[in-house]
Amino acid sequence: MTSSKKKSKPVTLSVGINSRWSRFKRNRMGVVSLGFFALLIIFSGTAELWSNSKPVYLQYQGRHYFPFLIDYHPTEFGREDIFIMDYQNLELNHTDFALWPLNPWDPYQSNSALDQFPSPPTKLNIFGTDDRGRDVFARILYGFRYTLAYALGVWILSYSLGIVFGAITGYRGGVVDILGMRMLEIFESMPTLLLLLTMISIFSPSIYLLIGFSVLFGWMSIATYVRAEFLTLRKREFVDSARVLGVSPWRIVFFHILPNALTPVITFSPFMVAGSILTLTNMDYLGLGLPPPTPSWGELLGQAQKYITIAEWLVWWPSFFLVLTLVLLINIGLAIRDAFDSKTSPL
Repeated sequence: MTSSKKKSKPVTLSVGINSRWSRFKRNRMGVVSLGFFALLIIFSGTAELWSNSKPVYLQYQGRHYFPFLIDYHPTEFGREDIFIMDYQNLELNHTDFALWPLNPWDPYQSNSALDQFPSPPTKLNIFGTDDRGRDVFARILYGFRYTLAYALGVWILSYSLGIVFGAITGYRGGVVDILGMRMLEIFESMPTLLLLLTMISIFSPSIYLLIGFSVLFGWMSIATYVRAEFLTLRKREFVDSARVLGVSPWRIVFFHILPNALTPVITFSPFMVAGSILTLTNMDYLGLGLPPPTPSWGELLGQAQKYITIAEWLVWWPSFFLVLTLVLLINIGLAIRDAFDSKTSPL
């Protein structure tokens, strides 16, 4: 009997995952959106390969270098007069070779050859420059990395806190549930955005501080859903069977009930990430987000407000990628919701 039960569990789990993945794939828009979003992550995660002021590969005087990965001292190239190597002005002979990124700018470098800032799109700066002469394409590409890191950090920590809180209050019930819900209601009644902006304006902003403050006010919604799932599932037969067999409460919570209560967690995840991206963009726009000169979409939109009549590219490019990212995440979320919908007809 024991061996047959152990063999049946993986089969059931595999069938459930395969069935939901099949349902997800039936949503063509969701699949396409997932592919595009994965490409955005890949391009931003490997941004140094596509936009950088350093060569990807350099062959100089018979030696091989990878400047985009390693910071070489200028003395490696016979320069004693500088402290940071300027590869763009490095003289190469006929035996030397340099492989440059498609966009030869990093997000912090100013194009000193321009007469005025911000400047419109050109062959050198395909998306134009901002008010300090920095390449807009590079700042959008690198900015997505920081934006996604913030959104994923808030999502993981908020959901972890909310799941633990909702699981404990939902499973224990009684006084624990009553006290827990009263505390949750206190947090929900707070003016979240106002408190968040106030705390950020008091402390010196950093991505870790922003994540911490956002998590502090962002765990309540998922805790409510997880608690509701636990209140329902704790009365099921498989939970009673586990108690009879002497399984510890913590094991029942995290290995028996929680896997069956993850539907709202998985379903709401893309919407949570989209909301966090929009939140960070708003804070950067107000000047209360990532510290300068960190590349940021919201910071570009803040510049656009100043130069709306003469630098419309500062409006369109950040707005385009922001809207594109949010639309992709919403489509992915809708596809996941359909895949986990119990009313969907089985395949």
